[in-house]
Amino acid sequence: MDRTETRYTEGDGVGILTLARPEVRNALTGIEILNEIITTVDEAGSSDDLSVLIITGEGPAFSAGGNVRDMDSGSGLFAGDVGAIAEGYRRTIQRLTSTMAETDLVTMAAVNGPAVGAGFDLALGCDLRIGSKNARFAHTFADLGILPGDGGAWILPRVVGWQRAAELSFTARVIDADEAVRMDVLLEVTEPD
Repeated sequence: MDRTETRYTEGDGVGILTLARPEVRNALTGIEILNEIITTVDEAGSSDDLSVLIITGEGPAFSAGGNVRDMDSGSGLFAGDVGAIAEGYRRTIQRLTSTMAETDLVTMAAVNGPAVGAGFDLALGCDLRIGSKNARFAHTFADLGILPGDGGAWILPRVVGWQRAAELSFTARVIDADEAVRMDVLLEVTEPD
């Protein structure tokens, strides 16, 4: 597979998928990055040689989620009329959520920095989540006046409980790595290295 938005390595039964768009904080609004993630999870899941897939981000962020500039300009997943945008969501970001839920791989998010919006939801879709001290999490859809169209409204309450999910969704409050451990968003916190 030709990769322009991600990097992938594997060895000893473990695949490592790195979101490689640090210039946009590994935003997930590009159709290419979403297709690369989905294809990688599918292919890794069908490999007899792999049992674990680690997802991480290049640069200082895990993933900023949606690129607000793309949203504002009507490009990427936000191009076209409402029907085209809805179909784009079904083929990409919503397919990513179902692909993560359906894989037989043990999935782990290695959260190196901020995981915001759809980036937070991508991390939540993993079976295990380890974060560096630089990890930050926020469900910021309300700040943008949109709903979490990637499955986050379903995933978040199953991880942190209904009341805490409502609070995080309604306020778009940022939580740090230590609070994320207390909420069961992270299993543990590590040094950035």
